[in-house]
Amino acid sequence: MNFIDRLIPLASLAMGCSLAIMPSVSAQPEAVQGSSSELRPLQSSILSMSGASQVMDEAIAAISAKDYEVAVAKLQEARQVYNQLSNFHLDLANSFQGLDNAVYDAERRSAITAGEMRDTATYRLALVHRVQEKPELAVPLLIQVIRSQSPASDLGEKAYQQLLEIGFVNREFTRPTF
Repeated sequence: MNFIDRLIPLASLAMGCSLAIMPSVSAQPEAVQGSSSELRPLQSSILSMSGASQVMDEAIAAISAKDYEVAVAKLQEARQVYNQLSNFHLDLANSFQGLDNAVYDAERRSAITAGEMRDTATYRLALVHRVQEKPELAVPLLIQVIRSQSPASDLGEKAYQQLLEIGFVNREFTRPTF
């Protein structure tokens, strides 16, 4: 089940609500009661690092089972979710820049972590395409990884090596030592 399919039951549920039974919304927010552990409904949602990691685990299991079609679908879903998480956390970080440095730093770190996981899912998707003998699908994914991570990173260097093995590039790359 993809991300959109998981949202459809929620949307249809919301559409079925009558305005007569919906509580009135006041202009002033009410104080939230309860412990902070009760206020974390996204922790088990697809729109969380743990939810995206679960999709990634499903992709890895499909790769191990050589079910490459399922692996492709799961890796594409993981890429989408990690990308959304990265963008959302970056947007939040930018909103707090100059207002609260602790929130800014925490959200920026979350954006970077989600971006790194997106790039890992992208790299794995490219490898699956190589196994499927579809290098033309792997090339743009590998270039995305290099552009995002830099050729000097571990993942960027691996992505460039894949491009060399595919025959898209002809020149070896040796990561500079600083």
